[in-house]
Amino acid sequence: MFGLYENELDYSFKTNHFMKLKFSTILSGVVIMAATVLAVSCQKNKSSDKPRLQVRLTDAPDPNVKEVWVDVKGIAIKMGDSAEITLTNAYPGLYNLLDLTNGKDTILADAEIPAGRISQIRLLLGDNNYIITKTGQKINLTTPSAQHSGLKVQIQQDVTGGILYRLVLDFDAGKSIVKAGNSGQYLLKPVLRIISFASSGGSVKGVVAPDSIITAIYAINGPDTVASTFTQVGNGNYMIKDIPAGSYTFSYVPGDTIHKTATKVVPVTLGQITIVDTVKLEKK
Repeated sequence: MFGLYENELDYSFKTNHFMKLKFSTILSGVVIMAATVLAVSCQKNKSSDKPRLQVRLTDAPDPNVKEVWVDVKGIAIKMGDSAEITLTNAYPGLYNLLDLTNGKDTILADAEIPAGRISQIRLLLGDNNYIITKTGQKINLTTPSAQHSGLKVQIQQDVTGGILYRLVLDFDAGKSIVKAGNSGQYLLKPVLRIISFASSGGSVKGVVAPDSIITAIYAINGPDTVASTFTQVGNGNYMIKDIPAGSYTFSYVPGDTIHKTATKVVPVTLGQITIVDTVKLEKK
């Protein structure tokens, strides 16, 4: 009997010890998870108020050749009369212009830029440009020395912080390839034009109080949640960028159990930033 009792004590001790260890492990996991969520939330809200520019490339069909390959090295812009800026987050490479016809395009850059007025854009080209004829022959394209610095196009467009702008360039392959007399050579004299330059949506920014908690914000249009974000701890700021114009219901869901959820009707205008009055969460 004593041996059985001793085993039961031993079993009880081990069980309790195991449960304490298990609870400690779970608690640690919850703390780590909460810290991770907080870090991610804060990271999401470090979004810049700078404008963002997407540059896309397209072309029209050319019945005279099978493929037209251009060597894109990058994109640069000028803001007013200031020095030229080479766009970061660009996608250099070889592009077949004839893949970009009938409404198709490809993205060349997606970068934050200063607010102000874009006066000029420059497409930077390399030397590895060629065509593939209908018979499958590859012919290298010679680039005139005047084009080595890239092709400049005037824009003269204002950009506002917090707005995404899409610039679509038409690289006219049919007009850009010129036969050099009877030499059998072809020259690449790029003809580039701007098809469109437009903001893709509107943005919304505001503040939620109290700022000591993380609040989730949902932009709802009809039955759909179009976008969401979190407030920053310490100032309660939030911003939702690039959503289609229209009337939205913004839902503010606090990350604690003390405060109530709040809602606001927010109008969003294309190419503009809507400033929402401070949302003060009430206690339950």
